[in-house]
Amino acid sequence: MSDFHQNGIITTLHRLGKPSLQRLEAELVEYAKFRPVALVLPALYSEFEGPAMAGIVEELTKVKFLKEIILVLDKASEKEFRKVQEFMAPISSEVKIIHNDGKRIGEIFDTFSRNGLEVGLRGKGRSAWLAYGYVIGRGQSDVIALHDCDIVTYNREMLVRLCYPVVNPSVDYVFCKGFYSRITDRMHGRVTRLLITPLIRSIQTLRGPLGFINFLDSFRYPLSGEFCMITDVARVNRIPWDWGLEVGSLAEVYRNYSPRRVCQVDIAENYEHKHQALSEHDPEKGLLKMTIDICKSIFRTLASEGSVFSQGFFRSLSVAYLRQAEDTIVRYEADAAINGLEFDRHEEAKAVEAFTRGLIMAAEAFIENPMGTPLIPNWNRVISAIPGILEMMQEAVDEDNR
Repeated sequence: MSDFHQNGIITTLHRLGKPSLQRLEAELVEYAKFRPVALVLPALYSEFEGPAMAGIVEELTKVKFLKEIILVLDKASEKEFRKVQEFMAPISSEVKIIHNDGKRIGEIFDTFSRNGLEVGLRGKGRSAWLAYGYVIGRGQSDVIALHDCDIVTYNREMLVRLCYPVVNPSVDYVFCKGFYSRITDRMHGRVTRLLITPLIRSIQTLRGPLGFINFLDSFRYPLSGEFCMITDVARVNRIPWDWGLEVGSLAEVYRNYSPRRVCQVDIAENYEHKHQALSEHDPEKGLLKMTIDICKSIFRTLASEGSVFSQGFFRSLSVAYLRQAEDTIVRYEADAAINGLEFDRHEEAKAVEAFTRGLIMAAEAFIENPMGTPLIPNWNRVISAIPGILEMMQEAVDEDNR
């Protein structure tokens, strides 16, 4: 039986029957004439040396509805920047590359600093934010889509399904997040399975219904890196620059828009990309670092909604989370068994133990500094602080791409 269940407070768009990719593409080509689409690709140069990027570029050569592609390139020399230009050349859509390590973009970052704007550390969040500003400044696109550049199983249907709910004026959502399975011979997605869901359920147990928690719980894959939105969302939302990017972005969408204008869509039967190490003994790396940043983002969002936290609450939360996560392991073990998947209960338990430590560290950091939130200012504030900054960015990027 096909899954057509609607749960939570946002709309879920499923993969039902055998949807025609050709029909969706043809419709998007027509809709995009009136609602042009920009694709943002935050990438490290190393990803052009890996297995995924060649397949992504090959698929993007077949996409006909994109107005522009903005690739934000990090950790690349001038020579490597030119290699990436050649790599992207087969794509027929207009491609602009933002060279984060180039002199001109460096001057843009210096301009932010001189004007008292903290735009965070190097990473996906800052790269995405910079690309949004460039798209806003060009004024050519009404819709922005974003996906990662390490997707080994990428095909253009992912992008088509991601964009369709926002670009189609009859459907007309302002924000759409992709979801998918993370399955090979075993289940992946440990942070979503063993941290986010048990943590949300534990908070609900201790505090009852909370608007943002109900919103977050409505997403099947809240940590997915694929989403599509109208350009105005990119203009008004603040962007977290740390590992709390996905959760923090959802918090901003919840803050600024009605859940009725938000949806999630099944974009792939399976999805495979690089896996982060657990790094259970190093809070500055891997999934432990991710856990700390995600938990801090959730706590700060709830505090801004009026929740009051104490050390006693966090002690209860860590105990409730651990019990909930241990019960979750049992459920996934049964799910793996019936589907013939490998399941390493010891590794799952090690992940839960690491996530519990990360939760406690995040609580301590929040108690010490509840205001310390790594959010990049939204573009409305940046434009107000530095009139002409969008034109400066356009000139810098255009000069780099000559």
